[in-house]
Amino acid sequence: MENKWLRAALPALLIHGSIGTVYAWSVFKQAIADNIGQSVPNVEWAFSIAILFLGLSAAVLGPFVERDIKKSAMLSTAFFVVGMVGTGISIQQKSLVGIYIFYGVIMGIGLGIGYLTPVKNLMLWFKDNKGLGTGLAVAGFGLSKMIFSPIMMSLQKSAGLWQMFVILSVIFALMMLSGALLIRKPANWHEKPLKNRFSPMILIKNTNFIGIWLMFYLNITAGLAIISQEKDILSGLHNDSGSAVFSVAAIATIVSIDAFFNAAGRIGFATFSDRLRDRNTIYRIIFAMSLMMSLAAFFLPDASRLMPIVLVMTFFLINAGYGGGFSALPPLLADRFGMQAISKIHGVALTAWAAAGLSGNQLASFIVHGLKMPYQNVFIAIAVLYAIAYIIATWVVRPQQTLIQ
Repeated sequence: MENKWLRAALPALLIHGSIGTVYAWSVFKQAIADNIGQSVPNVEWAFSIAILFLGLSAAVLGPFVERDIKKSAMLSTAFFVVGMVGTGISIQQKSLVGIYIFYGVIMGIGLGIGYLTPVKNLMLWFKDNKGLGTGLAVAGFGLSKMIFSPIMMSLQKSAGLWQMFVILSVIFALMMLSGALLIRKPANWHEKPLKNRFSPMILIKNTNFIGIWLMFYLNITAGLAIISQEKDILSGLHNDSGSAVFSVAAIATIVSIDAFFNAAGRIGFATFSDRLRDRNTIYRIIFAMSLMMSLAAFFLPDASRLMPIVLVMTFFLINAGYGGGFSALPPLLADRFGMQAISKIHGVALTAWAAAGLSGNQLASFIVHGLKMPYQNVFIAIAVLYAIAYIIATWVVRPQQTLIQ
Protein backbone atom coordinates (compact mmCIF):
# COMPACT_ATOMS: atom_id res chain seq x y z
CA MET A 1 0.00 0.00 0.00
CA GLU A 2 1.54 3.33 -1.14
CA ASN A 3 0.54 5.73 1.62
CA LYS A 4 2.82 8.48 2.98
CA TRP A 5 1.42 8.16 6.48
CA LEU A 6 1.93 4.39 6.61
CA ARG A 7 5.24 4.22 4.72
CA ALA A 8 6.89 7.38 6.04
CA ALA A 9 5.22 9.16 8.99
CA LEU A 10 4.33 6.14 11.15
CA PRO A 11 7.74 4.41 10.74
CA ALA A 12 9.47 7.70 11.59
CA LEU A 13 7.45 8.05 14.80
CA LEU A 14 8.06 4.42 15.79
CA ILE A 15 11.83 4.67 15.25
CA HIS A 16 12.35 8.18 16.62
CA GLY A 17 9.85 7.53 19.39
CA SER A 18 12.17 4.80 20.65
CA ILE A 19 15.60 6.37 20.23
CA GLY A 20 14.28 9.72 21.48
CA THR A 21 14.28 8.36 25.03
CA VAL A 22 17.93 9.42 25.14
CA TYR A 23 16.48 12.84 26.10
CA ALA A 24 14.95 11.37 29.25
CA TRP A 25 18.51 11.19 30.60
CA SER A 26 17.87 13.66 33.42
CA VAL A 27 15.15 11.33 34.78
CA PHE A 28 17.57 8.57 35.77
CA LYS A 29 21.14 9.96 35.76
CA GLN A 30 21.12 10.63 39.53
CA ALA A 31 19.72 7.15 40.16
CA ILE A 32 22.53 5.59 38.10
CA ALA A 33 25.14 7.61 39.99
CA ASP A 34 23.70 6.55 43.37
CA ASN A 35 23.33 2.92 42.30
CA ILE A 36 26.90 2.42 41.09
CA GLY A 37 28.55 4.72 43.65
CA GLN A 38 29.80 7.36 41.21
CA SER A 39 29.43 11.14 41.00
CA VAL A 40 26.90 12.69 38.62
CA PRO A 41 29.65 14.43 36.54
CA ASN A 42 31.31 11.03 35.97
CA VAL A 43 28.03 9.40 34.95
CA GLU A 44 27.18 12.44 32.77
CA TRP A 45 29.86 11.35 30.28
CA ALA A 46 27.67 8.42 29.19
CA PHE A 47 25.15 10.88 27.70
CA SER A 48 27.94 12.92 26.10
CA ILE A 49 29.46 9.81 24.52
CA ALA A 50 26.04 8.72 23.21
CA ILE A 51 25.52 12.06 21.43
CA LEU A 52 29.11 11.98 20.16
CA PHE A 53 28.63 8.57 18.55
CA LEU A 54 25.20 9.61 17.26
CA GLY A 55 26.84 12.34 15.20
CA LEU A 56 29.85 10.28 14.14
CA SER A 57 27.80 7.26 13.06
CA ALA A 58 25.40 9.49 11.11
CA ALA A 59 28.32 11.08 9.27
CA VAL A 60 30.09 7.80 8.50
CA LEU A 61 27.00 5.73 7.65
CA GLY A 62 25.12 8.40 5.69
CA PRO A 63 25.93 6.63 2.37
CA PHE A 64 24.66 3.30 3.79
CA VAL A 65 21.37 4.90 4.86
CA GLU A 66 21.09 6.50 1.42
CA ARG A 67 21.28 3.07 -0.25
CA ASP A 68 18.86 1.01 1.87
CA ILE A 69 16.63 2.50 4.57
CA LYS A 70 15.16 -0.88 5.55
CA LYS A 71 18.57 -2.33 6.34
CA SER A 72 19.59 0.85 8.15
CA ALA A 73 16.40 0.70 10.25
CA MET A 74 17.19 -2.90 11.21
CA LEU A 75 20.82 -2.07 12.04
CA SER A 76 19.69 0.85 14.18
CA THR A 77 17.32 -1.46 16.06
CA ALA A 78 20.08 -3.98 16.75
CA PHE A 79 22.55 -1.41 18.10
CA PHE A 80 19.98 0.51 20.15
CA VAL A 81 18.41 -2.55 21.79
CA VAL A 82 21.78 -4.18 22.58
CA GLY A 83 22.88 -0.86 24.06
CA MET A 84 19.80 -0.68 26.28
CA VAL A 85 20.18 -4.25 27.57
CA GLY A 86 23.93 -3.78 28.08
CA THR A 87 23.32 -0.59 30.04
CA GLY A 88 20.95 -2.43 32.38
CA ILE A 89 23.46 -5.22 32.94
CA SER A 90 26.29 -2.70 33.49
CA ILE A 91 24.23 -0.92 36.15
CA GLN A 92 23.49 -4.25 37.81
CA GLN A 93 27.25 -4.98 37.77
CA LYS A 94 28.01 -1.40 38.93
CA SER A 95 30.31 -0.87 35.95
CA LEU A 96 30.78 2.74 34.83
CA VAL A 97 32.94 1.61 31.90
CA GLY A 98 30.17 -0.77 30.81
CA ILE A 99 27.68 2.13 30.87
CA TYR A 100 30.06 4.20 28.75
CA ILE A 101 30.37 1.37 26.23
CA PHE A 102 26.73 0.27 26.02
CA TYR A 103 24.82 3.53 26.65
CA GLY A 104 27.48 5.72 25.07
CA VAL A 105 29.10 3.88 22.17
CA ILE A 106 26.72 1.07 21.13
CA MET A 107 23.44 2.83 21.81
CA GLY A 108 24.92 6.02 20.34
CA ILE A 109 25.59 4.26 17.03
CA GLY A 110 21.99 3.03 17.00
CA LEU A 111 20.85 6.60 17.64
CA GLY A 112 22.80 7.99 14.70
CA ILE A 113 21.61 5.43 12.16
CA GLY A 114 18.04 5.54 13.44
CA TYR A 115 17.91 9.33 13.47
CA LEU A 116 19.04 9.62 9.84
CA THR A 117 16.98 6.76 8.40
CA PRO A 118 13.45 8.29 8.14
CA VAL A 119 14.44 11.88 7.26
CA LYS A 120 15.07 11.78 3.50
CA ASN A 121 12.20 9.32 3.11
CA LEU A 122 9.77 11.84 4.59
CA MET A 123 11.09 14.65 2.40
CA LEU A 124 10.47 12.41 -0.62
CA TRP A 125 6.90 11.56 0.41
CA PHE A 126 6.16 15.16 1.49
CA LYS A 127 8.03 16.79 -1.42
CA ASP A 128 5.81 19.89 -1.44
CA ASN A 129 6.02 20.34 2.36
CA LYS A 130 9.53 19.23 3.31
CA GLY A 131 9.40 21.13 6.60
CA LEU A 132 6.24 19.32 7.66
CA GLY A 133 7.85 16.03 6.63
CA THR A 134 11.03 16.51 8.64
CA GLY A 135 8.98 17.90 11.52
CA LEU A 136 7.09 14.62 11.64
CA ALA A 137 10.34 12.69 11.33
CA VAL A 138 11.95 14.15 14.40
CA ALA A 139 8.83 14.95 16.47
CA GLY A 140 9.11 11.45 17.89
CA PHE A 141 12.14 12.58 19.87
CA GLY A 142 10.09 15.11 21.82
CA LEU A 143 7.05 12.87 22.13
CA SER A 144 9.24 10.03 23.34
CA LYS A 145 10.48 11.98 26.33
CA MET A 146 6.95 13.12 27.18
CA ILE A 147 5.53 9.60 27.02
CA PHE A 148 8.36 7.57 28.50
CA SER A 149 9.65 9.87 31.30
CA PRO A 150 6.75 9.02 33.67
CA ILE A 151 6.93 5.36 32.58
CA MET A 152 10.64 5.28 33.40
CA MET A 153 10.07 6.85 36.81
CA SER A 154 7.32 4.32 37.52
CA LEU A 155 9.44 1.35 36.38
CA GLN A 156 12.35 2.48 38.55
CA LYS A 157 10.10 2.29 41.60
CA SER A 158 8.21 -0.89 40.73
CA ALA A 159 10.83 -3.03 38.98
CA GLY A 160 14.20 -1.43 39.70
CA LEU A 161 16.68 0.71 37.78
CA TRP A 162 18.59 -1.88 35.76
CA GLN A 163 15.41 -3.89 35.16
CA MET A 164 13.84 -0.76 33.67
CA PHE A 165 16.40 -0.78 30.84
CA VAL A 166 15.79 -4.45 30.06
CA ILE A 167 12.00 -4.08 30.05
CA LEU A 168 12.12 -1.00 27.82
CA SER A 169 14.53 -2.69 25.42
CA VAL A 170 11.81 -5.25 24.59
CA ILE A 171 9.25 -2.49 23.99
CA PHE A 172 11.64 -0.50 21.79
CA ALA A 173 12.64 -3.60 19.83
CA LEU A 174 9.00 -4.19 18.90
CA MET A 175 8.44 -0.53 17.98
CA MET A 176 11.59 -0.19 15.87
CA LEU A 177 11.12 -3.52 14.09
CA SER A 178 7.59 -2.47 13.18
CA GLY A 179 8.99 0.77 11.78
CA ALA A 180 11.60 -1.13 9.78
CA LEU A 181 8.93 -3.38 8.25
CA LEU A 182 6.68 -0.46 7.27
CA ILE A 183 9.22 2.06 5.95
CA ARG A 184 9.51 2.37 2.18
CA LYS A 185 10.57 5.01 -0.34
CA PRO A 186 8.02 6.21 -2.94
CA ALA A 187 7.68 3.81 -5.89
CA ASN A 188 8.38 6.63 -8.35
CA TRP A 189 11.66 7.59 -6.69
CA HIS A 190 14.81 6.08 -8.16
CA GLU A 191 18.15 6.78 -6.57
CA LYS A 192 20.59 8.16 -9.13
CA PRO A 193 24.31 7.75 -8.54
CA LEU A 194 26.13 11.04 -8.00
CA LYS A 195 27.98 12.33 -11.06
CA ASN A 196 30.96 13.09 -8.86
CA ARG A 197 32.19 11.16 -5.84
CA PHE A 198 30.80 12.77 -2.70
CA SER A 199 33.46 14.23 -0.41
CA PRO A 200 32.86 16.05 2.88
CA MET A 201 35.60 18.47 1.77
CA ILE A 202 33.07 20.02 -0.63
CA LEU A 203 31.03 21.04 2.40
CA ILE A 204 33.94 21.99 4.65
CA LYS A 205 35.08 24.53 2.03
CA ASN A 206 31.58 25.99 1.69
CA THR A 207 30.88 29.11 3.79
CA ASN A 208 27.15 28.39 3.89
CA PHE A 209 27.68 24.89 5.26
CA ILE A 210 30.17 26.14 7.86
CA GLY A 211 27.66 28.75 9.02
CA ILE A 212 24.82 26.20 9.17
CA TRP A 213 27.06 23.76 11.07
CA LEU A 214 28.08 26.42 13.61
CA MET A 215 24.58 27.74 14.33
CA PHE A 216 23.27 24.16 14.59
CA TYR A 217 26.09 23.33 17.02
CA LEU A 218 25.45 26.40 19.17
CA ASN A 219 21.70 25.76 19.34
CA ILE A 220 22.25 22.16 20.45
CA THR A 221 24.95 23.08 22.98
CA ALA A 222 22.71 25.69 24.58
CA GLY A 223 19.68 23.39 24.50
CA LEU A 224 21.52 20.43 26.01
CA ALA A 225 22.91 22.66 28.77
CA ILE A 226 19.33 23.24 29.89
CA ILE A 227 17.72 19.92 28.99
CA SER A 228 20.34 17.92 30.90
CA GLN A 229 19.82 20.01 34.03
CA GLU A 230 16.04 20.60 34.05
CA LYS A 231 15.28 18.37 37.00
CA ASP A 232 18.18 19.73 39.07
CA ILE A 233 17.35 23.38 38.34
CA LEU A 234 13.69 22.95 39.25
CA SER A 235 14.60 21.02 42.42
CA GLY A 236 16.97 23.80 43.50
CA LEU A 237 14.40 26.60 43.45
CA HIS A 238 13.18 27.50 46.97
CA ASN A 239 10.83 30.15 48.36
CA ASP A 240 11.51 32.62 51.18
CA SER A 241 10.71 30.02 53.84
CA GLY A 242 13.24 27.60 52.37
CA SER A 243 10.65 25.17 51.01
CA ALA A 244 10.99 23.76 47.52
CA VAL A 245 8.84 25.63 44.99
CA PHE A 246 8.19 22.53 42.88
CA SER A 247 7.20 19.13 44.25
CA VAL A 248 8.55 15.90 42.75
CA ALA A 249 5.22 15.37 40.98
CA ALA A 250 5.26 18.93 39.61
CA ILE A 251 8.78 18.49 38.28
CA ALA A 252 7.80 15.26 36.52
CA THR A 253 4.83 17.05 34.94
CA ILE A 254 6.97 19.99 33.79
CA VAL A 255 9.57 17.66 32.27
CA SER A 256 6.81 15.88 30.35
CA ILE A 257 5.34 19.18 29.11
CA ASP A 258 8.85 20.26 28.11
CA ALA A 259 8.90 17.26 25.83
CA PHE A 260 5.59 18.32 24.30
CA PHE A 261 7.03 21.74 23.47
CA ASN A 262 10.10 20.02 22.04
CA ALA A 263 7.89 17.96 19.74
CA ALA A 264 5.61 20.90 18.92
CA GLY A 265 8.66 23.00 18.03
CA ARG A 266 9.93 20.28 15.73
CA ILE A 267 6.68 20.21 13.77
CA GLY A 268 5.72 23.89 14.12
CA PHE A 269 8.98 25.66 13.22
CA ALA A 270 9.77 23.32 10.32
CA THR A 271 6.23 23.58 8.93
CA PHE A 272 6.34 27.38 9.23
CA SER A 273 9.65 27.37 7.33
CA ASP A 274 7.75 25.95 4.31
CA ARG A 275 6.02 29.34 4.04
CA LEU A 276 9.20 31.44 4.18
CA ARG A 277 11.16 32.70 1.20
CA ASP A 278 14.37 31.70 2.98
CA ARG A 279 14.15 28.89 5.56
CA ASN A 280 17.14 30.34 7.37
CA THR A 281 14.81 33.03 8.76
CA ILE A 282 13.36 30.39 11.10
CA TYR A 283 16.71 30.07 12.84
CA ARG A 284 16.90 33.82 13.49
CA ILE A 285 13.44 33.61 15.08
CA ILE A 286 14.50 30.65 17.25
CA PHE A 287 17.73 32.30 18.41
CA ALA A 288 16.09 35.65 19.20
CA MET A 289 13.31 33.96 21.22
CA SER A 290 15.74 31.74 23.14
CA LEU A 291 18.11 34.63 23.82
CA MET A 292 15.34 36.78 25.34
CA MET A 293 14.07 33.94 27.56
CA SER A 294 17.58 33.07 28.77
CA LEU A 295 18.24 36.68 29.76
CA ALA A 296 14.89 36.88 31.55
CA ALA A 297 15.67 33.72 33.56
CA PHE A 298 19.12 35.09 34.48
CA PHE A 299 18.20 38.62 35.54
CA LEU A 300 14.96 37.90 37.40
CA PRO A 301 15.71 37.39 41.13
CA ASP A 302 14.98 34.02 42.76
CA ALA A 303 12.74 35.73 45.30
CA SER A 304 10.46 37.16 42.64
CA ARG A 305 7.03 35.59 42.49
CA LEU A 306 7.35 35.61 38.71
CA MET A 307 10.52 33.49 38.80
CA PRO A 308 8.85 30.04 38.78
CA ILE A 309 6.62 31.10 35.86
CA VAL A 310 9.48 32.64 33.88
CA LEU A 311 11.70 29.63 34.57
CA VAL A 312 9.10 27.15 33.35
CA MET A 313 8.28 29.24 30.26
CA THR A 314 12.00 29.50 29.50
CA PHE A 315 12.26 25.71 29.58
CA PHE A 316 9.22 25.36 27.33
CA LEU A 317 10.36 27.86 24.68
CA ILE A 318 14.01 26.78 24.66
CA ASN A 319 12.84 23.19 24.21
CA ALA A 320 10.62 24.30 21.32
CA GLY A 321 13.48 26.18 19.65
CA TYR A 322 15.88 23.31 20.29
CA GLY A 323 13.53 20.86 18.60
CA GLY A 324 12.76 23.26 15.77
CA GLY A 325 16.47 23.60 15.02
CA PHE A 326 16.64 19.88 14.28
CA SER A 327 13.58 19.65 12.05
CA ALA A 328 14.37 22.79 10.04
CA LEU A 329 17.90 21.57 9.24
CA PRO A 330 17.27 18.95 6.50
CA PRO A 331 15.00 21.22 4.38
CA LEU A 332 17.51 24.07 4.75
CA LEU A 333 20.31 21.78 3.59
CA ALA A 334 18.14 20.55 0.70
CA ASP A 335 17.49 24.18 -0.33
CA ARG A 336 21.20 24.98 -0.31
CA PHE A 337 22.67 21.71 -1.66
CA GLY A 338 19.85 19.77 -3.38
CA MET A 339 18.16 16.44 -2.59
CA GLN A 340 20.49 14.09 -4.45
CA ALA A 341 22.96 13.51 -1.59
CA ILE A 342 20.88 14.87 1.28
CA SER A 343 21.40 11.88 3.63
CA LYS A 344 25.17 12.20 3.23
CA ILE A 345 25.09 15.99 3.71
CA HIS A 346 22.72 15.70 6.68
CA GLY A 347 24.98 13.05 8.19
CA VAL A 348 28.01 15.36 7.99
CA ALA A 349 25.96 18.22 9.50
CA LEU A 350 25.05 15.98 12.44
CA THR A 351 28.70 15.98 13.51
CA ALA A 352 27.68 19.31 15.06
CA TRP A 353 25.40 17.28 17.32
CA ALA A 354 28.32 15.02 18.16
CA ALA A 355 30.47 18.00 19.15
CA ALA A 356 27.60 19.57 21.10
CA GLY A 357 27.14 16.29 22.98
CA LEU A 358 30.59 16.85 24.47
CA SER A 359 30.00 20.50 25.30
CA GLY A 360 26.30 20.96 26.14
CA ASN A 361 25.57 19.06 29.31
CA GLN A 362 29.25 19.21 30.28
CA LEU A 363 29.07 23.02 30.15
CA ALA A 364 26.13 23.04 32.56
CA SER A 365 27.70 20.39 34.77
CA PHE A 366 30.96 22.35 34.93
CA ILE A 367 29.18 25.58 35.91
CA VAL A 368 26.95 23.98 38.56
CA HIS A 369 29.13 21.16 39.92
CA GLY A 370 32.66 22.20 38.93
CA LEU A 371 32.59 25.93 39.64
CA LYS A 372 29.87 25.58 42.34
CA MET A 373 27.98 28.51 40.80
CA PRO A 374 24.20 29.06 40.95
CA TYR A 375 22.11 27.63 38.15
CA GLN A 376 21.36 31.17 36.87
CA ASN A 377 24.86 31.28 35.42
CA VAL A 378 23.91 28.51 33.00
CA PHE A 379 21.33 30.89 31.51
CA ILE A 380 23.78 33.74 30.93
CA ALA A 381 26.24 31.29 29.36
CA ILE A 382 23.70 30.01 26.86
CA ALA A 383 22.47 33.58 26.20
CA VAL A 384 25.94 34.33 24.85
CA LEU A 385 25.76 31.22 22.64
CA TYR A 386 22.35 32.24 21.25
CA ALA A 387 23.64 35.75 20.50
CA ILE A 388 26.59 34.34 18.53
CA ALA A 389 24.26 31.94 16.69
CA TYR A 390 21.98 34.84 15.71
CA ILE A 391 24.94 36.76 14.27
CA ILE A 392 26.00 33.72 12.23
CA ALA A 393 22.45 33.11 10.96
CA THR A 394 22.19 36.76 9.88
CA TRP A 395 25.59 37.46 8.33
CA VAL A 396 27.24 34.13 7.46
CA VAL A 397 24.47 31.85 6.11
CA ARG A 398 23.42 33.29 2.75
CA PRO A 399 20.75 32.24 0.17
CA GLN A 400 23.29 31.01 -2.42
CA GLN A 401 22.92 27.40 -3.65
CA THR A 402 25.67 24.83 -4.23
CA LEU A 403 23.96 21.81 -5.82
CA ILE A 404 25.73 18.49 -5.27
CA GLN A 405 24.89 16.00 -8.01
